[in-house]
Amino acid sequence: MPKILEVENLNVSFHTYAGEVKAVRGVDFELEAGETLAIVGESGCGKTVTSKAIMRLLPEPMPAEIKKCSKIIFNNKNILDMNNKELMHLRGAEIAMIFQDPMTSLNPTMTVGKQIAESLIIHKNMKKDEAFKEAVNMLKLVNIPNAEQRAKQYPHEFSGGMRQRAMIAIALACNPKILIADEPTTALDVTIQAQIMDLIGELKEKLNTAVILITHDLGVVADTADRIQVMYAGKVIERGSVEQIFKNPKHPYTWALLQSVPRVTEGNKQELYSLPGTPPDLVSPPKGCAFSARCEYCMNVCLEEEPEVTKISGGHTVSCWLQHENAPKVEVPIGISEGVQ
Repeated sequence: MPKILEVENLNVSFHTYAGEVKAVRGVDFELEAGETLAIVGESGCGKTVTSKAIMRLLPEPMPAEIKKCSKIIFNNKNILDMNNKELMHLRGAEIAMIFQDPMTSLNPTMTVGKQIAESLIIHKNMKKDEAFKEAVNMLKLVNIPNAEQRAKQYPHEFSGGMRQRAMIAIALACNPKILIADEPTTALDVTIQAQIMDLIGELKEKLNTAVILITHDLGVVADTADRIQVMYAGKVIERGSVEQIFKNPKHPYTWALLQSVPRVTEGNKQELYSLPGTPPDLVSPPKGCAFSARCEYCMNVCLEEEPEVTKISGGHTVSCWLQHENAPKVEVPIGISEGVQ
């Protein structure tokens, strides 16, 4: 499959009163046409900052700064070199984003139909009537009943799940090549979560859109993603296919994420796992492995040197000193290799 996006050595900092926060530190990844790449990790690991950097939605040059060494290549052009006119065309037409909270992302003073039609008028040069008809079709596509009537309503008249569907309709209106979904199921109940994820999957197949799915919940990506990359403290610490990450995880942080997913196992009444400690302060990142302070397998080398990237098999790589040939052998915690039930 052709690569449509290449992110190389992405470094993003925020200049604050406390100092320079190094939010994203040397992130690399590729995205192929029609695939779903999941970026997972707990809050503050750099997932959303990475996605907003791709869209150039960060407040640059202050307080946010994308370092000059960074490259974001789309259609053989570096997004970081684009001018405002090029970015206007890119956003919505080529790369679209579903934001985390639809209630604060939708305009409360405009009907939902007008908000969908707006991007069609800008990017497709449609007339207002034609754009509104297409907006109604988009609402039908995302399974909103009574689409023509709903298109004339305001966001506050929609339920949480319907607002999220409206956001998806806006994002897909111009048939973008890449859809970035930033925590698309946050604050939705589990039934609606499943419907939204199924909907994104169906639309991806219909429109051959590549998806970057950002989430803290590995359970959400189990049935939807093709590849997963795990982020911690602004870095990618493990990456691989869904099967590789779920069946053969290698990083202790990935183990912790998998352990924190509830399992529907008969007779299992164990307390849900919670990872102790907090992420490091990225104003002054730790000298060695960023996860060392929270890792029960921490060795002296973890405190002094950043771990090397180790290739496990295929596209499965991990940055952890436990994979070094001289490291002690550690058993994977019980139940992790069984995957999420």
